[in-house]
Amino acid sequence: MDSRRAFFKKTAGLAAVATALASGEVRADGVNRHNLIKAVKRARIFDLSHLWDETSPIAGVNPPYSMTLDPNQATGAANHASTRGTFGDNGQLSFAGEVQHWSGQHGAPNFDTIGHIGQDGLLFGGVDAAASTSNPLGIGRSGVGAHLDVAHYPKELLINHAVLLDVARFINRSNAPLPPAFNITGEILADTARHQHVNPRRVDTVLIRTGWGQYFSTNAALYAGADAAGVGVTGAQYLVKQGAKVVGNDTLTFEVRPPISFPPEVPQFQVFPVHMLLIPQNGIYIIENYYLEEIAEAKEYEFLLVVPPLKIRGGTGSALRSFALVP
Repeated sequence: MDSRRAFFKKTAGLAAVATALASGEVRADGVNRHNLIKAVKRARIFDLSHLWDETSPIAGVNPPYSMTLDPNQATGAANHASTRGTFGDNGQLSFAGEVQHWSGQHGAPNFDTIGHIGQDGLLFGGVDAAASTSNPLGIGRSGVGAHLDVAHYPKELLINHAVLLDVARFINRSNAPLPPAFNITGEILADTARHQHVNPRRVDTVLIRTGWGQYFSTNAALYAGADAAGVGVTGAQYLVKQGAKVVGNDTLTFEVRPPISFPPEVPQFQVFPVHMLLIPQNGIYIIENYYLEEIAEAKEYEFLLVVPPLKIRGGTGSALRSFALVP
């Protein structure tokens, strides 16, 4: 098992995967197309997504989710009863097509792209935030900031080496969730990493378990409430220092709630300080609402993470069906 894990980690990145698939020749490190495909097919898959429906918790600042198959509504929806005989085939063929309404960012999990958050009127790289969304068709459709939309999510991050920091288990020494409003500091993240014998590296994806994913389907009111465990400002500073390119956790907003900070921790009072520190200041993507219970129970702390956001021009986020591949 150790040798298979070592091989799996060697291929932990889209660049390595693409190189191995592009050539049938054995490379100096022993990776070839046949071995790579076998390793991936043997991998255990952890589904990191919750079941999403109209009862799922969402942040109050986002529009609610709804879906319909009712053809009697003025939405264009269709169901199998209403479509039989549409093409004059004596009713042989039927089809269904639902209409969904929801915030582009939200799902379970969901992805915040770099254009999602601005600070002091600017997006990452000094892009004028207001100008970037002056065209209602989407961010960048005005000609400003198009590179910050979800369609420009780097393809090398679609599959990336990831580490899981199980803070809840480290703090509680059990599977129990962290208490409400628990602030995950940089010191706690560093101690958790040492305890698990993992070291988040540059360009890694770092996932953080609070245990609050248990509440997603069992206590939606608590999950979406004003007080939740999450990453605080010093925790975000640790992630920046480690060079993480993508971060995520199992809560509604990633950062500790209430999402506010005061001097001297920050120069002035801030709302959603962690989002501002990570996204507009450092260009780090955030993923919220992960389901991390199963992979944490298995104590799998390093894996390949698959993150496939929808490629939508002008979108500032996407729902995901994300999963982990473990040897």
